[in-house]
Amino acid sequence: MLLRMSTLFLRTLREDPAEAEVPSHRLLVRAGYVRRAAPGGYTWLPLGKMVLDRVAAIVHEEMRAIGGQEVHFPALLPRDAYEKSGRWTAYGDDIFRLKDRRGAEYLLAPTHEELFTLLVQDLFGSYRDFPVILYQIQTKFRDEARPRAGLLRGREFLMKDAYSFDLTDAGLEESYAKHRVAYQRIFERLGLDFTIVSAQSGAMGGSGSEEFLAAAEVGEDTFVGCAACSYAANTEAVTTPAPSPVDGEHPALEVHDTPETPTIQSLVDLANARGLAGRTDWTAADTLKNVVVQLSRPGVAEKELLVIGVPGDREVDLKRVEAQVHPAAVAMFEDFASRPDLVRGYIGPQKLDARYLVDPRVAAGSAWLTGANEPGKHATNVVAGRDFTPDGTIEAVEVRAGDPCPNCADGTLEIRRGIEIGHIFQLGRRFADAFGLDALGQDGKPVRITMGSYGVGVSRAVAAIAEQHCDERGLVWPKSVAPFDVQVIPAGKGAQLEIATELASTLVAAGLRVLLDDRPAKVSTGVRFADADLIGAPHSVVVGRGATDGVVELRVRATDERSEVPISDVVSLLTSD
Repeated sequence: MLLRMSTLFLRTLREDPAEAEVPSHRLLVRAGYVRRAAPGGYTWLPLGKMVLDRVAAIVHEEMRAIGGQEVHFPALLPRDAYEKSGRWTAYGDDIFRLKDRRGAEYLLAPTHEELFTLLVQDLFGSYRDFPVILYQIQTKFRDEARPRAGLLRGREFLMKDAYSFDLTDAGLEESYAKHRVAYQRIFERLGLDFTIVSAQSGAMGGSGSEEFLAAAEVGEDTFVGCAACSYAANTEAVTTPAPSPVDGEHPALEVHDTPETPTIQSLVDLANARGLAGRTDWTAADTLKNVVVQLSRPGVAEKELLVIGVPGDREVDLKRVEAQVHPAAVAMFEDFASRPDLVRGYIGPQKLDARYLVDPRVAAGSAWLTGANEPGKHATNVVAGRDFTPDGTIEAVEVRAGDPCPNCADGTLEIRRGIEIGHIFQLGRRFADAFGLDALGQDGKPVRITMGSYGVGVSRAVAAIAEQHCDERGLVWPKSVAPFDVQVIPAGKGAQLEIATELASTLVAAGLRVLLDDRPAKVSTGVRFADADLIGAPHSVVVGRGATDGVVELRVRATDERSEVPISDVVSLLTSD
């Protein structure tokens, strides 16, 4: 393949686009790979489409290697199937909904579990038909409240979604393992530095799930890793090692006047100054902070009140709370005037008239300094299991660097950031139950099918690669996804263009994909070099003055290594790596 800069549909930019927030967004626009068409929607230009297609080709190859068969569904889908699964309501504002001229309701699909389930039910009915893996690469839609970061958070995106259908739970585990290995191969071939982390299933449902996160400072996903073992998890899936119950007797609960203590620190200072409960060593970790939130469940008008008890040295992470109570949306409760029993700043768990969940650190038998449910008053020796009984526990507090690892005895957690590029789920029988997906077993009895769901963000992977493979000059594409293997750059006004054109043809004949900068001589050599660095081909060949003597300069974009080589050696050098 030979591309010519003189005819290529390409315009590079010297300045960053005003709306660009992250390196991949800036560079993909500046280098002429994508253009913004609408908020959260991007047009793929020729170079960008080449990269996108190469990423998709790798996904196709690895899916076929594990027995995946490709299908393709429409994106415009009727309401009925999603109503039956419960997700028409559960998705809330996150999906695009529309009506046709007859008033029938549709959505633009965010995922296709329902349709895959119905398709298999329509065509397969015997145990002999299973297992089967089906997949598609197709455009998905989500009504993002604030599209941002270019391809990383859009309303329209390209995704590979695959689904496995098995007769047994053991079969599902085998299919899940196949996809896990296939995903590792995909992301390794894409040149991505990634981590596999335990995750929450969210709207997908099911049991186990894992995310594949590409390391990036701009990543929207925060995850943890342990330096002492292999543990890694999305912060929403981190579990807290619960302390053992506290044995022994505690003094009776005692109420104290604690005026003007609007913060945990002011309460601790007062408690130490007054020696409450005979102590002067109070810390924020000895206090029990009670945070009131409200839950909005899809399709339910009335909001549910939830009080969460956490140690006072910790902050509640609403994103973690939402992961625990999905599909409900979570917001801080502010209308305290409607609930005079909830005394803002002085809420305690004693005689609380609301659902009450606590952090796992609030162990049975532990004693706390907490609110007394009266203005200006707190209580000491408030004992879990004696003075209050929680309705359960919830993973609600922010995860910190240095927290103990839940997987090993000695490790502590490190906080990292990443871009979600893949997610795999053991769905189980949720969708099979919703639609009655059965197969006739060997004994003539129906067997309920169990499913797995496996997604790769194909367009997002392009952005993730750009995030990891760039420098201050531009993009640095891995060879596996680069739009071309080498850019040939004539540098000079003599015979260089003719020699460069001949060399480009020779490289194409050798099976290489080539971009020839054959723009008019008025385009300066400096501009040509700047564009080459910005566009990011793995190699470039500079045809300069030495070309008339049979010598050119070979550049490696990733290392900036430069060497003068005979023209006759260029093909062998570029085809040997």
